[in-house]
Amino acid sequence: MAIVLFDNKIREQLFPLTLTKAVADLRCGILTFKERWELKSKQQVFISSAAYLQPLYPAINDTDAIWVDASLLPDDVLTDKILSLQKGEALIDDKGLIAGRVDGFIHSFSKDDSLSLFKEIFEIQDAKRLEYTFQIFQWNDCMIREDFDLITNGRESQPISHTNQIIRQADIFIEEGASIEYATLNSTNGPIYIGNDAQVWEGAAIRGPFALGENALLKMGTKIYGATSIGPNCAVGGEIKNVVMIGHSNKAHEGYLGDSVIGEWCNLGAGTSNSNVKNTGGDVKLWNHYTKEYMVAGQKCGVIMGDYSRVAINSCINTGSVIGVSANVYGAGLLPKLIDNFTWGLDKRYVLEKAYDDINNWKKMKHKEISEAEKSVLQYIYSNG
Repeated sequence: MAIVLFDNKIREQLFPLTLTKAVADLRCGILTFKERWELKSKQQVFISSAAYLQPLYPAINDTDAIWVDASLLPDDVLTDKILSLQKGEALIDDKGLIAGRVDGFIHSFSKDDSLSLFKEIFEIQDAKRLEYTFQIFQWNDCMIREDFDLITNGRESQPISHTNQIIRQADIFIEEGASIEYATLNSTNGPIYIGNDAQVWEGAAIRGPFALGENALLKMGTKIYGATSIGPNCAVGGEIKNVVMIGHSNKAHEGYLGDSVIGEWCNLGAGTSNSNVKNTGGDVKLWNHYTKEYMVAGQKCGVIMGDYSRVAINSCINTGSVIGVSANVYGAGLLPKLIDNFTWGLDKRYVLEKAYDDINNWKKMKHKEISEAEKSVLQYIYSNG
């Protein structure tokens, strides 16, 4: 049996983050949705997304599979119900299919006929789904705690060097190969997880809940205020609070970043800071690509930045900003709240071939290269707006 995480219309409410990846590849907490299901199910996990994204993922090759809404964040009870489904059984709620075990091989679900594949359908209530980008940082505190328990259950942390100042060591977990020296780690308000081969340099101060991914770096003097997840191969410095960096991105210098989500292969130039609260203290509104209107995102909301985007040194990012995919942003003063895909500066458009080259230059810094599948995805986005 396998698990297939499928995308539905919710995916479009999570733009620009899901323009270049399936919902299953989003990070909330320590893990991505795919990684979490791999740990919970102990099964092979496949991804079914929009047709133009599918070349990024291996083909589904198991005839016995439980198809699960990728945006789902199930509790243990619902997880057990899903994993206990028999062939031909499905779970639904008022928003549609939650999960179903298919009897036979299919490539993807059609939104019009997905329920016709099942013989027995059971309705449940209160299934929790990720529906909006700002929920990623709003729920990150809770998800770090849940993932910490899942990952560390029955395991022992690597020892912590005596050079560090530790407050409440029981809720700190260090993976093999991690290096932490002359830092302050305080897990009084939430757990701290440091991944394989990650580095925490001298003078860094961390308050949990916090997660640092594999091979990621906290530079000297970094200040982490909690509810923050730094994904694999990220480099981070300055002052950070309630942020999710999905992976392979840099905010390596001074400046403040708060209540934000940063995609993959992004870079925030030295001295860049964002506003996360309006001067009035009122609700922050964030652009919703799906509804084509602004919606209330709470009292605090910084920036949602799509994959492959970069902002220049000393940039001032406005409250409740959305920066699209592969934007190279620079300009004086407070930046606009809505910056489109493939923006060059503030009012020009990237040449696509140059975008490929520039992305590849950044990827080479982390010993990677842009793939033909990634180029195909970017070509689709460039051509379709």
